[in-house]
Amino acid sequence: MNFKIKKIDHIQLSAPKGSEDKARKFYIDILGFDEEIKPQALQKNGGVWFKKEGVFLHIGIEEPFHSLKKAHPAIEVENIPLFQAYLEENGISTQSDNKLPGAIRFYVRDPFGNRLEFLEWRKK
Repeated sequence: MNFKIKKIDHIQLSAPKGSEDKARKFYIDILGFDEEIKPQALQKNGGVWFKKEGVFLHIGIEEPFHSLKKAHPAIEVENIPLFQAYLEENGISTQSDNKLPGAIRFYVRDPFGNRLEFLEWRKK
């Protein structure tokens, strides 16, 4: 093969029409992402893009809308117990999971019901 897959460029999740401000409140105000301005040619589609330290997450408008129940992005976090406590203090329900050997992880749902995984690998 004369090609190589390098990395995930971004992850797109779906949201219902008109939910951009709700997405900003969660992804910027709670999770600490920055908004990335969409290219002019894509702005008419709605949605909003976010970035944080090499993680690029796009919220796309989908009609009819269906949230992801099992499929999800997994985002690595440093100091995950502090992050989990922070989310819970801000009214975000978390679901801990100890099934992945070597990782501390939990799940949350964004305002649209999309599943997000946050994890931290234990140091060896």
